[in-house]
Amino acid sequence: MAGLYIHIPYCHSKCIYCDFYSTPRRDTHDDYVSSLLTEYDLRYSEIKEKWTTIYIGGGTPSVIPMPALNRLIDGIKERIDASCIEEWTIEANPEDVTGLWVQNVVSRGISRVSLGIQSFNDKELAFVKRVHSASKAIDAIELLRENGISEISGDLIYGLPGQSFENWKYSLGKLLSLGLPHFSAYLLSYENGTRLYAMLQRGKIEELSEDEACERYHYLCDCAHQAGYEHYEISNFSLPGHNAIHNSNYWSGKPYLGLGVSAHSFDGRIRRYNGNDIKGYITSISRREVCCVVENETDNERHNDYVITALRTSRGIDIDEYRHLWGEYMYSRLIKLSQSYLQSKMMLLQDGRLMISELSMLISDRIMVDFII
Repeated sequence: MAGLYIHIPYCHSKCIYCDFYSTPRRDTHDDYVSSLLTEYDLRYSEIKEKWTTIYIGGGTPSVIPMPALNRLIDGIKERIDASCIEEWTIEANPEDVTGLWVQNVVSRGISRVSLGIQSFNDKELAFVKRVHSASKAIDAIELLRENGISEISGDLIYGLPGQSFENWKYSLGKLLSLGLPHFSAYLLSYENGTRLYAMLQRGKIEELSEDEACERYHYLCDCAHQAGYEHYEISNFSLPGHNAIHNSNYWSGKPYLGLGVSAHSFDGRIRRYNGNDIKGYITSISRREVCCVVENETDNERHNDYVITALRTSRGIDIDEYRHLWGEYMYSRLIKLSQSYLQSKMMLLQDGRLMISELSMLISDRIMVDFII
């Protein structure tokens, strides 16, 4: 199985916390869609397996005009065996979701929508420059369900500037009351180069303390479990049988092809990525030139990728598989390094799998660093 990722770099505006490549300018969308389809033609042979998942992300795919979106979806369907697709996801913002938009994507085979909600508090949304309101997010979920999309994922952020614990409880409670089959909850991160980071550096806002972050995270885990959700990756929760297949394949090392600016690809051994220049991307592809850069990973870097992606998930590392892939010495090292974490209950060893315990997931970076080379 393999995944196809398609990056749409356009947004209505730039959220102050976002460090993904995106732009509010959308004057190039027609040429960009043509380039995506041409890049597919140039690169599809990098992946030998059949496509089983497709993910249209961004940016905000729902902002591009419907004719351009239709041309992209129809063009991809002409090039693949659509009968093999188990999950086809598109990201959307609540303000773009209309009955007509939902009917259109459903008619073209989209089966899942990932909705960027982030908060159910209008003041928090306005502060981080989100365009929609809390009520619009609820309306969008209703429109998706009424028009044939039941596989809906909603994103929330905790630790937003000025967000009290009570406000976080409210947003989480509102999301859980909607009964979505899947949701993601992220601790706000302050990425260098974002407006949010600049505000932090100037002392205009304060970051949550570690104790405050842990309090919110533990509350999140408790509430999700009580509502019947499985916590299967650091930031992802699903009702049984509703894991995000595409993203889960990333974490289990399955191959994927990424199309568009800033998109990354992995064929099972070699990683590639495209640069962050829309005009340069369009120009290169118009000349039928592949513009991706090959990441010449060392064996150590491949090992580290394997460890980091596995320990992000509740499944953790299959220690027999690890032994087969990396040999006896590395296997012994893994077991030795894990002992103190197992004794402290920060890690667990169950059914042949080594995993970070749920309550320690929020500080997983500190644990992972001991296992990489």
